[in-house]
Amino acid sequence: MNWQNYIVSDKDVLLGKPAIKGTRISVDHIVSLLAQGWTEQKILDNYPRLTTDSLKAVFAYLYDCLQDGLLYKRKISPKG
Repeated sequence: MNWQNYIVSDKDVLLGKPAIKGTRISVDHIVSLLAQGWTEQKILDNYPRLTTDSLKAVFAYLYDCLQDGLLYKRKISPKG
């Protein structure tokens, strides 16, 4: 998956936040929806300009960020 075909950063769109190409839907918004329990199908139903491939690109983008060390682990309390 070449996420660069689906995710762009343009200073004139969402202040340069990474977003799905051709939309104003940011990567962090998609991640937020998933964190709230939205399914892929619910996202696609509510945002018809998105595709399955554009959602896959979000994960590929995040994976590359993790590999490059751009994301870091928050302090997590140990299970008690």
